[in-house]
Amino acid sequence: MTRGARVTIGAVTSPRALIGTHLPAAGKLATVPARAKALGADSVQVFLGNPRGWAVTEGDPAVSASFRGAAEELEMPVLVHSAYLINLGSPTTQTYERSVASLTHAMRRGRDVGAAGVVVHTGSCVAESNRDAALKQVREALFPILDGVDDGPALLLEPTAGQGQSLCATIDDLAEYLDVLDRHPRARICFDTCHIFAAGHDLATPGGMAAALDELVRVAGPGRLAAVHANDSMDVCGSFRDRHQRIGSGRIGAEPFGELLDHPEVAGLPVVLETPGGPDAYAADIALLDGLRQPARDLPVARP
Repeated sequence: MTRGARVTIGAVTSPRALIGTHLPAAGKLATVPARAKALGADSVQVFLGNPRGWAVTEGDPAVSASFRGAAEELEMPVLVHSAYLINLGSPTTQTYERSVASLTHAMRRGRDVGAAGVVVHTGSCVAESNRDAALKQVREALFPILDGVDDGPALLLEPTAGQGQSLCATIDDLAEYLDVLDRHPRARICFDTCHIFAAGHDLATPGGMAAALDELVRVAGPGRLAAVHANDSMDVCGSFRDRHQRIGSGRIGAEPFGELLDHPEVAGLPVVLETPGGPDAYAADIALLDGLRQPARDLPVARP
C-alpha cells in the first residue's frame, strides 16, 4: 500500500467482511492497530476524545501520524465514533451549536488519523412538533461538514434505537433523512444491529437479518452502507432500549450474524463489535463471528 493513502471502506475486493472491534485509545492511540490485529481484528473503531463530554482535544500530530501509518501498514480500516452528546436536531441552541462544533472537529481529527469514516448518531427532535425544524437543522449543519474536509472521511449516519423522538431509527426513516441531505455521496450508513432490532426490525427471525439489509439497500440505494456495528441486544425486539450484549448472548442470537456476514452488501466493509467485556471477550466474539460465515469461495462479491 502506498504510504499516505487512505484505507477506504467498500473498496476491498475480497468478499469477506472485515470483522473488528472498538478499542480504547486514551493515552495509547498509536498502539491501537497492533492491539486490534493481535485480537484477530481486520478493522477497528476508536474515540478520539471523551464520548460523554463536549471538550475536544487536538491530538499530537506525531501520534496521529504513527497511528495512521500502523493502520495503513496493516491495511486496516479505521472508524472514529463521534461524541454521544451530539444531537443536530436539538431545539436547544447551545446543544445544537456544540453538536456542530464537536462533529466538525471529529471529522478533522478523523482525517488526521486516516479514518475511513466518522460515525454520528442521527439524533432526535425532543418533541414531535419540532420534527420539521430539527430536520432543517440537520441539513444546515451537515452540508458544510460533508463538503468542508478535503480528502476527509465519510460521514456514517447511525440510526438510533428509537428512544425519545428519534429522527431516524427504522430503516424506512433513512429515506427522509438521506433526502434532507440530497443523498450526498459522503453521507453513508452505519448499520447497528442492536439499534435496528430495538427499533422494531426482528433480526432474530430466520431470514430477518438478510431481509433488513435488503430493505436498507432498497431504501438507501446500493453502496450506501459503509459499516456495521455488530451487537447483540439485552432487550427484546421493539424495546427502544440501546443495551448491547455479546454476540449470541442476547435476544438476537448468533445465527443471524451469519446472515449479516454472508450478505453481499457487507462484502469488504468493517463489521465492528461494540460489546461488553475486555480483550479476551473481544477476541472470542471476533472468532465466533468469523466462524459463522460461509467459506469465502461461496460468497458473492458485491463490489468490483
